[in-house]
Amino acid sequence: MKLFFSLILFCFSLLSSAQISTLYVGSYTKGDSEGIYSFEFNSETGALKKQSLVAKTNNPSYLITSSNKKMVYAIYETNNYLNTESGAVASFDVLDDGTLEKNAEISSFGGHPCHLSLNDKGTRLAVSNYTGGTFSLYSLDKKGKIDTLLQVEDLNRDSIKAHTHSAQFHKNDLFVADLGINTIEHFSIKDSIYTRVKSIEMTEKSGPRHFAITKNADFIYVINEYGGTISTLKKEGNSYTKVKDISTLGENFKGKNSCADIHLSSDEKYLYGSNRGENTIVVFERNKKDGSLKKTQSISCHGNWPRNFTLGPKGNFLLVANQKSSNIAIFLVDKASGELTYIYDVKTPNPTCLKF
Repeated sequence: MKLFFSLILFCFSLLSSAQISTLYVGSYTKGDSEGIYSFEFNSETGALKKQSLVAKTNNPSYLITSSNKKMVYAIYETNNYLNTESGAVASFDVLDDGTLEKNAEISSFGGHPCHLSLNDKGTRLAVSNYTGGTFSLYSLDKKGKIDTLLQVEDLNRDSIKAHTHSAQFHKNDLFVADLGINTIEHFSIKDSIYTRVKSIEMTEKSGPRHFAITKNADFIYVINEYGGTISTLKKEGNSYTKVKDISTLGENFKGKNSCADIHLSSDEKYLYGSNRGENTIVVFERNKKDGSLKKTQSISCHGNWPRNFTLGPKGNFLLVANQKSSNIAIFLVDKASGELTYIYDVKTPNPTCLKF
């Protein structure tokens, strides 16, 4: 009988541990934050516990993790790295005790880096530099450590200052949102160099910031910081054309707003965006055939300035980093409708990025 109960407890322990994921939190360190934090997150219950400072760094405002979760990458959002007009990017090993150990650090080759992305193979890293108006590409070694600078692309124009805000890989393509020149830049790799395919002009003064790409890359959804809109880009030929803008804001909202983050649900039926100012998360139902969007919900972010958010590993919960109110708000996701229900929040200093 004792053996039976021991087996039951052992199986329960394995099940519980399988539900626990590590959530990394990037932040600005000009206030109470000291760098990168972590939490334990239960993907079945939504419990967010055991906050820990895992790396002391300078303004690690955006993070990503490797596919095997053994490496974390962070930018240092500054413009005075080693007395240059650049920020920096670093890679960290995840140690057995959960802390992060830096294994590489290099200039971002542009001021105030604000976004990172990895290609599917985990061999290349893209860094977007906001005030520099550049993006930089690096190779990674077999363990995922930052290795060599491969390319720096300057998006500044003679008459317009670029503000490169995010970049994402999709197979052999690289897409870049630039708020300053108001475009989505489409690059494709040829002989190990990414060359421009097309500059996709966005609605005037919309300010493209982040974007979500469907799995088959037929559509790209761009959230516009200034315009308070999401733009739908549809694949036509070997590139994309903007087909429609849709508002992220409530009809009665009259204040100032700056859109921030955007994510698709794993089944691509729903699209989520964050509004800083209105302080809401907006939910859209997506027609998977024609790519069209229908707004179904706008819900308070239960904090101030929702800079970044993420869906939990199993899609049951959505977590929001409210930068100015120093809290993470947790929402239950109704998978049948995509709609959100607020559950609770957890305090953490100046959160700007959430990554599992």
